[in-house]
Amino acid sequence: MPNAAPVNLHATAIVIGTTGLLLIGPSGTGKSAVALHCIEEARARGLFAALISDDQVFITEANGRLIARAPRSIAGLAEIRGAGIVAVETIEAAVLTRAIRPIEPPFAERLPPEGETVAVLPSFVLPLTRLPLFPGVSAFSTLVAIHPEILKS
Repeated sequence: MPNAAPVNLHATAIVIGTTGLLLIGPSGTGKSAVALHCIEEARARGLFAALISDDQVFITEANGRLIARAPRSIAGLAEIRGAGIVAVETIEAAVLTRAIRPIEPPFAERLPPEGETVAVLPSFVLPLTRLPLFPGVSAFSTLVAIHPEILKS
């Protein structure tokens, strides 16, 4: 059971295999689209993948780990910008291991800062991966190129 009341973050959370990913960034940066794409691509490769929550994620810390859950009002739903709200297969909760920030060109920097992290809760940080979104290149392929261990989780 979580130790404290959940914090509601504007983010999207998914799980691929056993890897919980928190997609972060301002509204309109592609978090939902990247999440849904990665779920479908992972499933096509025979991996378990599911949405935890889209747009709002309840985050709690339990036993030194971050746990993501969906608010009841949006559980099982995702927004496809321009098309509306759709039902999506979800899981109730998962441990988060990494934050992902989708970014579109032009890229301000050639290389991200080494060891970049993001504070998810005041007392808890996650390693951060910037996920460049290249035209004509699968977001999942780029994610796997950066983190091949996702295919083994």
